[in-house]
This record gives sequence, structure tokens and C-alpha cells, in this order.
Amino acid sequence: MNVSAIIIAAALIAIVGVIVGIGLGIFGEKFAVEVDPREAEIREALPGNNCGGCGFPGCDGCAKAINEGTAPVSACPVGQKPCWDKIASIMGVEAGDQEKMVAFVKCAGTCEKAPKRYIYTGPDDCNALAPVPGASDKACSYGCLGHGACVKACQFDAIHVVDGVAKVDESKCTACQACIKTCPKKIIELVPANKKFRVQCVNQDKGKAVMDVCSAGCIGCTLCVKTCEHDAIHMNGNIAVIDYSKCVACGACADKCPKRIIRMFGISNEP
Repeated sequence: MNVSAIIIAAALIAIVGVIVGIGLGIFGEKFAVEVDPREAEIREALPGNNCGGCGFPGCDGCAKAINEGTAPVSACPVGQKPCWDKIASIMGVEAGDQEKMVAFVKCAGTCEKAPKRYIYTGPDDCNALAPVPGASDKACSYGCLGHGACVKACQFDAIHVVDGVAKVDESKCTACQACIKTCPKKIIELVPANKKFRVQCVNQDKGKAVMDVCSAGCIGCTLCVKTCEHDAIHMNGNIAVIDYSKCVACGACADKCPKRIIRMFGISNEP
């Protein structure tokens, strides 16, 4: 074995390593991308969930947009007011008053109220069930499928399937919109947390057609519209929709609704 050759080879490798290291250091400094210190501070203030609820590709994208002024200081729905106030301080602006938003499932079709048409035996996931004939194993093809795609998507343990319908725990909901994005029926929406009266149905059929598939559905009677003195509720097709900018929470629409699908959440109003 030629010991000298081994020593020379090792020395050459070490020298090459040193040269490459120095070269990388020089190039790293020469071509380094400068990051605004304020952007780094904003990124540090964000919760770091990278959920995409802000509409940007993760917290890095959100921090960059806020720093560049293309997104408000309240762009992160997960951080809520403490996060917004901190970012506003970094940006030297006022956070302003922002309403807390929560996810709301627009379906009251429990197992008892919306019976099954057949026994589904495929993958236990809403996105697998949605393409099958009838778009649901429930009699109502509009409502919650009850197989928990939203539950799997939520990082905050804020939504669970109870008696065949997804229910949101508003104390845990961060309005990240993960459940909204994954729901194949598109029946989950963000609503102001302080607006308690909500319409819990999406069935666009009317009268008997609704009652044939769900005893808790909106029948499109328009009594709520006629009752509201604040012009805060209108019909979208055959479904009542509340305009929260006008709603004063008087409860007149809920009192008049014959099917009790307009109700105050947090207070039992089941028929």
C-alpha cells in the first residue's frame, strides 16, 4: 500500500473542500437575497400553522404580503386580535376593529331528520362519497354527508360529526377555512361569531320535495322575509339568507320559521 499516495489524496480532498467552502461563502454573500427585518418580525408574530387560511402560500407568503402592503395586518385568521395587534405595532399602523369569524355548517339533517336511502360501504370520506349516484347516501342530496372530511382537515380539533352532521366548536375555531375548502358539498361558510341567528339549511327544493328528504329543511315559505322589519333576510332561490350587516338579532325570523331552521346558536331551539 502506497502510504504517500493516500496522504497526498487526502490532502488534495481537504484543499478542494476548503476552496469550495470559501467559494460558497463568497457567492453566498454576493448573491444573498436581503430580507426586510420587518418581514422577519411579522413572520415571527404569525402562529406558524401554514394552513393557507390567509389565501397565501403559508406564513412566509402572508408575512411578505403584509410587509409589502398587499394584505392587511389582520390577514391571518388564525392569530385573531392578539396577533393582529402585534403585527400592527410592527407596521406602525392601527389594527382596527375586526370581527371574529367562525365556520358554520348549514345543515340540520341529523340521522333522524334526513334518513338514509341506502347503505354506503366505500371509503369513509365525504370526497369519496360525493361522486356516487345521488351525491349522498342521505335522502337529502344537498346537506352534510357526515363522513368527516372536514374533521380530518381541521388542525384545531374544532369540528366533529355529531349524529350524522358536522358541528363546529366555536371556542376552538380559528376561521382558517380548511373545512370550507375540503367540503365537497360547499355547505360550510364563515359567519361573524357574534351574529347568533343563522339559517341551517341549503336545500334549494321547495315544500313537499324538501319534507320528503329532511324534516328539518327550509321549505321556502318566505315568512321570515315578510316578518323582518330590518330588511335583513332575503331568499336566494328557495333558501333564506341573512344579511349580517343589517341583522339586529331581534329573533323575529326565528320565531316565525315553521321548521325552526333559523335559530340562535348556543341556545336550544330544537323543534
